[in-house]
Amino acid sequence: MPETTQVVRDDVKLHVVSDGPATGPAIVFANSLGTDLRLWDAIVPLLPAECRVIRYDMRGHGQSEVPDAPYTMGQLVSDAAAVCDALNVRDALFVGLSVGGMVAQGLAVKRPDMIRALVLSNTAAKIGNKKLWQDRIDAIRKHGLDAMADEVMKRWFSRAFNASPAVKQWRDMLTATPVEGYTGICAAIAGTDFYTPTSGLRIPTLGIAGSEDGATPPDLVRETIDLIPGSQFALMRRVGHLPCAEDPEGYANLLNQFIKDTGHA
Repeated sequence: MPETTQVVRDDVKLHVVSDGPATGPAIVFANSLGTDLRLWDAIVPLLPAECRVIRYDMRGHGQSEVPDAPYTMGQLVSDAAAVCDALNVRDALFVGLSVGGMVAQGLAVKRPDMIRALVLSNTAAKIGNKKLWQDRIDAIRKHGLDAMADEVMKRWFSRAFNASPAVKQWRDMLTATPVEGYTGICAAIAGTDFYTPTSGLRIPTLGIAGSEDGATPPDLVRETIDLIPGSQFALMRRVGHLPCAEDPEGYANLLNQFIKDTGHA
């Protein structure tokens, strides 16, 4: 059975779920903006049974607490470190999607004892620019998340998936995100440029992109992955920004091959 716990950092309670044996090799997942740890629900059962799979909701998302915005990337990275410290995680495989991938890059630089391998999914060292994110923050504060949800779904998913009933749960997840939490994370992304620190990483890294991703297009993902010598890049076809939701089996196959290649399990 999954083990649920709370980790407190900087007076913020973070919701954490752990599956698998406590002594197994750790895989830590970090979610994207506007989603929570349920993003990985379909992936967890497809991973090696001997692994300890840890997921958490970022501050302002899911069942984690919602401090006042704005947030900084330093806070998000420290949150991830606090989760790993609380669960005695070392030498983990860290899988981050979108802003979760930015957190992964920052954590690998800050705490190399925690991370032995990275999966940077649908992410980049720098996403957008300050004006783009400030415009989004202003629009959300004025009109709410529901008003922009349909446009977000177009960036997140392929046309076929977006036209299916399956998209509803993701739209609902987005619109249930507290405005303070969503805009807080937006501010953290806006202030982040990891090109220099990420180019200094020397650990096994797999980059994953979706061919229909309207948020972090494949060329942007590849540009970041290419900063890390010896890294691998995989392009998933006919999926968008959340390939783990659109094609869980294909996504898990990539993870499992990387786990095998790195000897993680």
